[in-house]
Amino acid sequence: MKTTNPIAALFGRSPFKPIQAHMRVVLECVAEVPGIFQAVVDGDQAKLEAQKNLIFEKEQAADEIKNQLRGHLPKSLMMPVDRRDLLDVLAMQDSIADTAQDIAGMLVERRMEVPEGMAEPLMALVHRCLDTCNAAGKIIEELDELLEMGFRGREANQVEEMVAKLNVIEDETDELGMQLTRSLFAQEDSMSAVSVMFWYQLIQWIGDLADYAEKVGDRLRLLIAR
Repeated sequence: MKTTNPIAALFGRSPFKPIQAHMRVVLECVAEVPGIFQAVVDGDQAKLEAQKNLIFEKEQAADEIKNQLRGHLPKSLMMPVDRRDLLDVLAMQDSIADTAQDIAGMLVERRMEVPEGMAEPLMALVHRCLDTCNAAGKIIEELDELLEMGFRGREANQVEEMVAKLNVIEDETDELGMQLTRSLFAQEDSMSAVSVMFWYQLIQWIGDLADYAEKVGDRLRLLIAR
């Protein structure tokens, strides 16, 4: 009898299809983050609320896939990949969506004003972190080819190169984040201590989007190494 469960159906075609399906929704979620920061820059409260709702909806959709995947992931997989490794990849992907939700929640719950001179570098950081997430997504899309080649050969080398490029982008986000933090601290005398604290936390969370994306790539590199 054919299963009506979409996750189980995905497993029937490939053990990696559900991981890829989850990552696609995660990327849809994080793709809304630049829009919510632009709404803050523009002082557009209606747009801010709308973007927050989109992010929350996508995060919930990612959670649903994650929970189904965990419930249907076979205890033993007839392939050169450990179940725990797949769960680690899933956890890192999910952390990207969770962080996007944290960012959206703070921006709505506490009305934030962008400090003077920080709008442009703020948006540059946000977009570069999104680039990192998208780079991780492209690597996840290579999982089927990796499996077909037994995690060896030309495909494995290509993924190694993709992970290396992802690491370079993430390094760039670190530098952008430090520059933005220095700009924030340069203005702390003219801001309330609470505002400085919240903006510092937001900058950290934006950087976390790239950090978790990098960890997705690093875990795939470990799969190849094994």
